[in-house]
Amino acid sequence: MENVNTSLNYNRSRVGTGFWFVVLGAALWGADPLFRILLLKYLTSSQIVLLEHALLFLFAAPVLWSHRNELKGIRLKQAAALLFISWGGSAIASILFTQALSSGSGNLNAVLLLQKLQPIFAIVMARFMLKEALPKYFTGLLLMAVAGTYLLTFGWSIPFGHVSEFIQIGSLLSLGAAALWGGSTVMGRYMLGSMKYETVTSLRFLLALPLLFMITANQGAAWNLPSGAGELTAITVNMFMQALVPGLLSLLLYYKGLSTTKASFATLAELSFPMVAVLVNWIAFHQMITVPQFIGFVFIWLALFTISRQQQN
Repeated sequence: MENVNTSLNYNRSRVGTGFWFVVLGAALWGADPLFRILLLKYLTSSQIVLLEHALLFLFAAPVLWSHRNELKGIRLKQAAALLFISWGGSAIASILFTQALSSGSGNLNAVLLLQKLQPIFAIVMARFMLKEALPKYFTGLLLMAVAGTYLLTFGWSIPFGHVSEFIQIGSLLSLGAAALWGGSTVMGRYMLGSMKYETVTSLRFLLALPLLFMITANQGAAWNLPSGAGELTAITVNMFMQALVPGLLSLLLYYKGLSTTKASFATLAELSFPMVAVLVNWIAFHQMITVPQFIGFVFIWLALFTISRQQQN
């Protein structure tokens, strides 16, 4: 009996730790602006993403080679899930959301608000595809987390004037991005049932490369790299940091945590990203945190802490 209790305590600790790995991995995405702002002065978004994925695959290739035996068991459903993660979650969703922000159609804040529906898509898909049972009070915790994200983004203001502002091209593109990001979380959890998290991370980088090559080539934009040694060094350092911190390290932590975390829990853990983004804006770009943002920060962390405790139980 003592051995059984020890095993149960270990499993509970592991599950709780996995949830916070997802929180930490998603939080590192908030460091993205620290490196991307300088890169955007010289390169387009697709060029940055292409270079980032190429660097990431160079780091991940040895891991993929050492785990190559896992590739032998890939079936059609798993291949489709991997393409959904790499093409849908990494490439297409980012393109849709970028187009939504620059479409000039509809209210910009409405586009941002609709993107926050990502957890809803993930929870619904996890319920039907992975048969995940929701914990007690999950609806209330979800509403608390979404309310916290709203306060972080909009404060006390109302982001739209009329319901018709949602029915625009930009809004539809934002909904598509939210659905793909939410679905990517579910597909990632599905793949971790048969693969190690290092393998899933490596395949995400590899499979996205052909699509990113085609998108970048189709745009035909010039590669405007600086000629000065100092600026070129700064660009190189920023690109490596961009690839390693909000890229490789964040996804390794994310998929490691996702391997022991339900997709419906993980999608709420991802809400740590807007919290860190606010902190980065405050520290690096001197944008002060407002009262509603602080309240939103507290709401999200209360939801995350409660979900973690429920998962351990």
